[in-house]
Amino acid sequence: MRKPLPKAYEPRAIEQDTYRFWEEGGFFAAADTSDKPPYCIVLPPPNITGALHMGHALTATVQDLLIRWRRMQGRNALWLPGTDHAGIATQMVVERQLRAEGTSRHDIGREKFLERVWQWRGRYGNRITEQHKRLGASLDWSRERFTMDEGLSRAVREAFVTLYERGLITRDNRLINWCVSCRTALSDVEVDRDAPEDGELWSFAYPLVDGGEIVVATTRPETMLGDTAVVVHPDDERYRAMVGKLVRHPFQDRAFPVVADPILADPALGTGAVKVTPAHDPNDFECGRRHGLALIDILNDDGTLNANGAPFAGLDRFEARARVKAELERMGLHRGRVSHAYAPGRCQRCRTVVEPKLSLQWFVDTSGMAEKAMQAVRDGRTAFVPRHQEHRYFDWLGKKLPWCISRQLWWGHRIPAWYCDACGATIVSREDPTACASCGGKALRRDEDVLDTWFSSALWPFSTLGWPERTAALATFYPTSVLETGYEIITFWVSRMMMMGLELMGVSPFGKVLLHPMVRDHDGNKMSKSRGNVIDPLDVIEGITLEGLVEKTRGYTLPAAEIESAIKYNREHFPKGFPECGTDALRFTLAAYTGQDQDIRFSLDRVEGYRKFGNKIWQAVLGFAMPHLEGLVPEAGVPDPATLADRWILARLSTVAAEVDAGLEEFRVGDVTRALYSFFWDDLCSSYIELQKPVLTGDDQGAREAGRRVLRHVLDASLRLLHPFMPFVTEVLWQELPKPAGSPASIMLAKFPTAADGRPDAASEARAARLMRVIAAVRTIRSEYGVSPSLRIPVTVRTDDPVLAGIATESSALLAALARVESLSVIATAAPRPAGCATAATSDAEVLVPLKGVVDLTAEAARLTKDKERTAKEMDVATKKLANEGFVSRAPAEVVEKERQRVEDARARLVRIDAALDVLREAKES
Repeated sequence: MRKPLPKAYEPRAIEQDTYRFWEEGGFFAAADTSDKPPYCIVLPPPNITGALHMGHALTATVQDLLIRWRRMQGRNALWLPGTDHAGIATQMVVERQLRAEGTSRHDIGREKFLERVWQWRGRYGNRITEQHKRLGASLDWSRERFTMDEGLSRAVREAFVTLYERGLITRDNRLINWCVSCRTALSDVEVDRDAPEDGELWSFAYPLVDGGEIVVATTRPETMLGDTAVVVHPDDERYRAMVGKLVRHPFQDRAFPVVADPILADPALGTGAVKVTPAHDPNDFECGRRHGLALIDILNDDGTLNANGAPFAGLDRFEARARVKAELERMGLHRGRVSHAYAPGRCQRCRTVVEPKLSLQWFVDTSGMAEKAMQAVRDGRTAFVPRHQEHRYFDWLGKKLPWCISRQLWWGHRIPAWYCDACGATIVSREDPTACASCGGKALRRDEDVLDTWFSSALWPFSTLGWPERTAALATFYPTSVLETGYEIITFWVSRMMMMGLELMGVSPFGKVLLHPMVRDHDGNKMSKSRGNVIDPLDVIEGITLEGLVEKTRGYTLPAAEIESAIKYNREHFPKGFPECGTDALRFTLAAYTGQDQDIRFSLDRVEGYRKFGNKIWQAVLGFAMPHLEGLVPEAGVPDPATLADRWILARLSTVAAEVDAGLEEFRVGDVTRALYSFFWDDLCSSYIELQKPVLTGDDQGAREAGRRVLRHVLDASLRLLHPFMPFVTEVLWQELPKPAGSPASIMLAKFPTAADGRPDAASEARAARLMRVIAAVRTIRSEYGVSPSLRIPVTVRTDDPVLAGIATESSALLAALARVESLSVIATAAPRPAGCATAATSDAEVLVPLKGVVDLTAEAARLTKDKERTAKEMDVATKKLANEGFVSRAPAEVVEKERQRVEDARARLVRIDAALDVLREAKES
């Protein structure tokens, strides 16, 4: 894969060629049978309609770094890719195309429609696969699956029939969530009920047949057309005499009873009387079952009222609501209205208000399956990381709700059930039947519905490995090792995979569930196209101009006003677009964010910072090391050190390798990124490489040769440590380094470093750490007082610690190299402090630098005075904001906290500036 490399780090120049090298080398492949211990992660299958968003990028980053780490540890590591057919979403896309052509799926028929969907999938369905490759995902593409492929379709059918045979799948008339726009049933987790909306509680009176009235309240007045009872609490004295009496429906020629029910009615709420619509409310449905009430369905599938909704039949539900209210007012039955915030429930796909509706559907009885799934987590067979997220899992499964699995769609796995016209029998079969098993009749009709997309997704950990066949891959890799996903799909996906895995395989599908938070914008807002704050990972990787962002936004399927609002946001927040940062910088950023317990506030500035880190790595290897490593023939093993610096960097390597390995074992990915960044930037580049410059150009041949070998070894090990996080730049640079004979073809096949790749040396680490604190103190003074980077300065160390005094005295060459120290003196703390010195304290010493003759005292005082004025002004602005009660009460909590922190930071800065000005005055007078 070698070709001339640019002098500066240019991600675009290396990434795609490197990925091609990996694919052509077959380095991603795992073996169905192997002596190596298995490690398996299945990629959560993205929808074929989707494009890569930042959540996908986070999942791919964490999963890939875990797979690369385990692969380098010698595991038989399988990362299994695939995509989901996304029933409703895909059907909506193709139906939209048909509407644009002036036709519909009903016009062309089911068979032709499915042909169109498969054509669409062939043209567009692999976009997200190519995008994962752009992220550097080391997925075993030879095993890529699709939830509608032949093998997975067979698995879906086997699962359905098996559960049916066990009595866990039944067809029944139940209350379900119905989307009048998508025209299909929805499961509870496909309905959003989180966001309250403004509404009203509308009260009206039902006349009693023998005189008097009873007042009820509702948020959906039109549903009174399907009422079959009024419920009161049996202990409510106001209504005790009414129980058993009949109320007269004001619009229809029927009457229904007043019923006592201690569950549905609460005397303390409203009037204490509750209208009951068993066919259009889940609580009313259960009440109706308890009392044997009639179920009157008033809605057509499109949301209009049917004949049961007379005299308003044919009207849309919301138009009917207005007409019912108006007519009740005209009849003198209206009894008041109050504002009322409630969550009506909206379809996650199209945002239409969902209707509870009585419907004949297929259901999974989850009660026993849910209990098994909860027990598997209780007894530790599957563990959540972080553990406190378990509550989402238990909260959902604890309800043990029937799972509605039928959908009134054409795209998806068709339900394997047939109905005999002759005898009415239902046949559920693994193979298409030719005759009725009960009567032999040939007139069989297949069920028109398809299965919920999440049914096939729930089988993903084992169907992708060949189930129901007992394949070698299934035996090797199931149960899988880790599931990494977002906490928001615990109910959708994680819980259902657990139920299906335990029911059909007898084993939990994964040992660990690693959960990441949601990626939001830098202000903490949810990313959305309509807001304009969506950040496409590929735009961060490749860069995009403002004009490119605007053009992209204009292509969204949104109302014109929302598109213009989003474009305005782009112009205000991204006036220069996004710079090209490359995949490695994005991956390192996302990895660094993990481990925090709140949602991620994504910052482009942070990605740009890690792009600079990539350049630091590039320059360390190509800019500095390679000219000094020419002709080196390295040997396997850890080289012998010749200097304190050599001993120290090998000791630090040993420590960091152990920290990284332990951190990844415990999924502390964010901690690991910080350890790696600090080691490479601070220890290796800022310290060791600076110390090596005089050694590698000096006259001591032995020290020079040892230094070359240590430098090469530490760079090699550092690149291997960084590889799971930044795979492209580490592969390219590792290929450039001289390596021992027998090294593998790719860094991803090289051994992941352990503590044994360094030389544990606590004494050298401790000595060097104390010296580094002195160096850091000198650097702080140079920065605070604007000392020229090229100027060598005298330094005094005040300490009573003889060990530190010895280390400082013996390390004058190191201090000269790393802190540009001209001369060093060590004095006891009892000695007088020299006048006119800037000071910085360490844990065991005071470091002093005389300023007279080192800086222009007048110019520096003027600079600090301006800085003081600017800082005081910033603090005043923030203080005034915090004094504004309107700002504090209306602004988001995080914004208010940011202003408070700004005040504290400014106050601390002013203290430092005043101290520095005092030192400058003292230096002038000395």
